[in-house]
Amino acid sequence: MQLVIEPGGVVRCIYDETLDLNALGSPAISRASHVEPDQQGRWWADMGPMEGPLLGPFPNRSKALAAEQAWLDTHWLGSKGQHLWSTYAVDRSYTRA
Repeated sequence: MQLVIEPGGVVRCIYDETLDLNALGSPAISRASHVEPDQQGRWWADMGPMEGPLLGPFPNRSKALAAEQAWLDTHWLGSKGQHLWSTYAVDRSYTRA
């Protein structure tokens, strides 16, 4: 789990269960994307909740999840994302199948 700690003490991360975020304070968790199949069985990662693009199509769910993770790492956790949603941890652990 990658944690980004901002100068004011706000911590950003992509949620997983590696660390109990309650140990850092009261987490605010929001959805980062929707990873879902289309009617042809192709998978898409809709980054719309983070004001991002629609990624895909991918032949399977794991490739869509990897693309979602890469986009979030670059555009939300990386230096490009410092202005976006800075007070939220992002939950990518739940997707509809």
